[in-house]
Amino acid sequence: MARLKQAALALFTCAVSVPAIAQQAASRDEFFWLGEINKATAVINTDEGLLDKALAPRLAAGISKVLAAGNQAGAKRPSSVITFEPLLIDAAGVEVTLLHAGRSSQDMHATYRAAILRENLLKLAEQLNKTSGSMLSLAEANVNTIVPNYTNGVAAQPNSYGHYLLGHLAGLDRDAQRIREAYARVDRSPMGTTVLNGTSWPLNRTRMADYLGFSGIVENAYDAAQISSMDLPVEAASIVTSISLHAGNFVEDVMTQYAQSRPWILLQEGGGNTYVSSAMPQKKNPGLLNSTREDASTAVTLAMGPVIQAHNITPGMSDPKDVKANTAMINSANKALQGWDKILNSLVISPQRALEELNSDWTASQELADVLMRKYKLPFRAGHHFASEVVDYAKANNIKPTDFPYAEAQRIYRESVKDMNLSGDLPMSEDEFRSTLDPVAIVKNRATAGGPQPTEMAKMLETAKQKLIQQEAWIKEKRARIDSSLAKLNEDFDKIAKSGN
Repeated sequence: MARLKQAALALFTCAVSVPAIAQQAASRDEFFWLGEINKATAVINTDEGLLDKALAPRLAAGISKVLAAGNQAGAKRPSSVITFEPLLIDAAGVEVTLLHAGRSSQDMHATYRAAILRENLLKLAEQLNKTSGSMLSLAEANVNTIVPNYTNGVAAQPNSYGHYLLGHLAGLDRDAQRIREAYARVDRSPMGTTVLNGTSWPLNRTRMADYLGFSGIVENAYDAAQISSMDLPVEAASIVTSISLHAGNFVEDVMTQYAQSRPWILLQEGGGNTYVSSAMPQKKNPGLLNSTREDASTAVTLAMGPVIQAHNITPGMSDPKDVKANTAMINSANKALQGWDKILNSLVISPQRALEELNSDWTASQELADVLMRKYKLPFRAGHHFASEVVDYAKANNIKPTDFPYAEAQRIYRESVKDMNLSGDLPMSEDEFRSTLDPVAIVKNRATAGGPQPTEMAKMLETAKQKLIQQEAWIKEKRARIDSSLAKLNEDFDKIAKSGN
């Protein structure tokens, strides 16, 4: 919100015309962009001799009149060339259609679709960065929180909860990369390509792109409205799908805790996070988890739309191009990310309960095999067989790792290595045997790059922080380019409008 206020202030101080300020305040919808395209056409074609300078002020006044009327509360804002142009004719006479030299609804609609998709991607990038920032803060606060991690739905190994969160954050970073990469392809102006093969009018496509805040043009005229305008919504849909799947994965991982009688992670009660069952007073249903998962599923559903609509149609058809549908699709991903952000800021984690669960199960058993191989050169499969036999005995006799009899471990070792055609006594002392099963020590003693040990965590946290800073700077830069380009357009258009005075 602060950035939007700053942008509005910057535009005001550029001394743009009153109609221009009004349009900047209005929604940047199809009507807005049709207005900007007409303003840019008036400026460029006047400067380059394609439009009579004597006519330019009257035509500019007509454009301003139409836009001012459309910016009134409750006014109609036509979204197509064929409904927008009659308003121009009413305001400035039929001569205003001289602006249509070398233009078509094909390239004009392709241009506003790209401009709107571009803005929607920036909004998505901003929300993604906010949610990622909340995840990073939670990871920093839980570097030393040791919890069970699960594979195939079963407790697998101990891990730092901060490390777990950084894993999810890495997935969101790839989504941020996808947005930047897609944005570079969306940020190209189709204007000046007319229908599909250009025009005999020597239009300045590059200058048009500059005025509308695009970084360049769609080079191939056929591609502009026939190919790229169909596949760009599909690419955006793939990003929405990826974000939504990541959100759903996270939600379901937390959700499984609610099936336990004593979870180690829950939502803070109240504030719309949970609600009481209408029949069972002991139940605190995780409403926020349910609604966020539903939002993520809705986003995936909507993302299928452009894919299905673009399937088996001839080039250039409008099926997958609808602005409202594609905006709703991206907004659905924003909503899922907003819910995810609230979840991250509402989690209540119990390190004591998590450690209790780890010590009540055998998620540290792999470490026995690893230490026996690393330190005592026992083949891994032999060590794995020993650890497996220990776990089987413990579960059959309801023994926790902290209580396992050392003498029993020695017996099992002798028998298990004999099964592997080996011999010898357990080389670990009792103290080493017990420390090897300590979940906290296991996490701290990890040695591979990217692990949860303190040195790696510090490095990964800093890297993640820098990526979020860079992403924020990228968003600001792209928005500033669009805002400054439109401000320059409004300034130059204002000069033409006043040139007849």
